[in-house]
Amino acid sequence: MLLFLVPEADAQTVEDTQLWLQTNANVPIAEDWRVTVEGIARFSERQKGLFHTEIGGLVSHKLSKHVEIGFGYRHVGSHGGNTADDEDRLRQHVILTYGRFTSRFRIDERFHPDGPEVGIRIRPLLRYNHPIGKGFALFASHESFFMANSTDWGQRAGYDRMRNWVGVTLPIAKGISSDVGYLNQYRFARNGGSAQMDHALSMQLSLNL
Repeated sequence: MLLFLVPEADAQTVEDTQLWLQTNANVPIAEDWRVTVEGIARFSERQKGLFHTEIGGLVSHKLSKHVEIGFGYRHVGSHGGNTADDEDRLRQHVILTYGRFTSRFRIDERFHPDGPEVGIRIRPLLRYNHPIGKGFALFASHESFFMANSTDWGQRAGYDRMRNWVGVTLPIAKGISSDVGYLNQYRFARNGGSAQMDHALSMQLSLNL
């Protein structure tokens, strides 16, 4: 259970309070195939409002009861006090589901306007779901971010951040559910910068059409 421990903030750690919103719509297109359309908006107290958006889609195929693969695209936008440039991302993943555990291994390819180099990012995730009846469930997840290479436009190779999320799955209507909980994101101090800890209320709505 060490994966779910939150690092202790020190005097050099910058902290922020945030709100993360996400909507996913899953549409079946053939047997064992589906398309997912995704939208993300994130708000920050330090950056005084909306600072990050993502919009994109994913095509997924179930190879078996336990294994799913997917390929997709996202456009990432920066807003308000966020000084990062917009970027485009391709991504691939493999999802393994066994009982109450789900693991996902994702690779992102980051395309940045400040240079032709492609930043490779690796994102393993582990989630545990604990049903508590009538469609409700408690969950806990951990995700790590590893930068596989360095680029001239700013990505630096190494262990970049972790996200730990605990919450509850709420059934809303047939085919509609929401994951709501506390998300802690910790960015490690790297390349002379300060560490950053984000405390976020994370709300994710899923529609299965």
